[in-house]
Amino acid sequence: MSDLIGTGDHGRSANDPEIASVTTDECDPRCAVAEELRHPLTISVVMPAYQAATMLPHSLSPLMALVASGEVLEVFVVDDGSSDMTALVAGSLGANVLRLERNSGPAAARNHALPWVSGDLVWFVDSDVVINEGGPDLIRRAFAEPTLGAIFGCYDDDPADPHWFSRYKNLMHRYYHLRAPREVHSFWSGCGVVRRSVLQELGGFDALRYPRAMIEDIELGYRISQAGHRIEIEPQLTGKHLKAWRMAMSLRLDIFDRAIPWARLLIAEEGPAGELNVGSAERFRAGFAVLSLLLLLGAVFAQVPAYLAFAAIGASLLFNVRLGLFLLRHGGLPVAIGGMLYHQFYYLYASGAYLWCLVDLRLLHRGDRFKAVRMRQDEHSGQDAGAISQSERMRS
Repeated sequence: MSDLIGTGDHGRSANDPEIASVTTDECDPRCAVAEELRHPLTISVVMPAYQAATMLPHSLSPLMALVASGEVLEVFVVDDGSSDMTALVAGSLGANVLRLERNSGPAAARNHALPWVSGDLVWFVDSDVVINEGGPDLIRRAFAEPTLGAIFGCYDDDPADPHWFSRYKNLMHRYYHLRAPREVHSFWSGCGVVRRSVLQELGGFDALRYPRAMIEDIELGYRISQAGHRIEIEPQLTGKHLKAWRMAMSLRLDIFDRAIPWARLLIAEEGPAGELNVGSAERFRAGFAVLSLLLLLGAVFAQVPAYLAFAAIGASLLFNVRLGLFLLRHGGLPVAIGGMLYHQFYYLYASGAYLWCLVDLRLLHRGDRFKAVRMRQDEHSGQDAGAISQSERMRS
């Protein structure tokens, strides 16, 4: 249960006739796209926020400036059951504020805003991302192409936290997004845009399957592509990441909230496995890192020559020389050295997570159970799509 609990000077209430006029084209999603192209595309921003009171003055203020200048139609902040002053800060800055009574995860928070938005395009921005200049123009130019269903950008090359590990994490994210092909089959909700008609068609994010911040955006990207809509990376659509990463936190989140659910998604053949940091070259590098570890263990127990193990480790680092040079150029020597070494560790635990999921789903015959759960989740997603359409018809 939730309410629209506050708007600022630039916000709008639920009784605003423009919000109440949202309609859904039920004949065909392509009809909705054609209708969008008859007038300048409008942009609604949706920002899920949990315990984000200290970050919102940084991340929300540039978005409210875009509302004031007319570049963005509206901004909705969904307070995901925070116990701090998130809702009050968002309202004081001028955003439309929606509040969930309990913490339900960013997928549910984003979905909750969808019946309220009235823009042709929904721009998802995380509460710890400060968007850079020029975003609305880039977005409108991209979506002039009617077959485009979604775009997303990347972090900039100057993350807020100076710690070497934070810089490595953010620069690694940027590196993979910049090196990816223009057209992909994934999505990133940290700074990404989807046509509202596509979100209505698909029912939004899978909040049942992903009750906390996991890979709900990646899975949505797979469904967008499977529905016949194109997704592109727009490398100039950037934002500064405010999050302060530390190794222990990253390790826990990487394994349990990214590597394992992503591996399950790939093994279940629900999405392509050749893009971003799960591409064929990355899988080769990960496999070679595992081989290097095995050779090193063999050298420790005098089963293989030590020079062979060190040669393999050197080759493994050499395979990532482009990443190392990128880290050196944008982060400096400590970030490059620490990042290159940690990246080998990243390959090891990511490979371990994949192998565990492979055993769990294939060898232990749990795949049928997983597919049954997925069928129930698909049914729930269909109900969400119907609920979004029904909610908007009630507002029309």
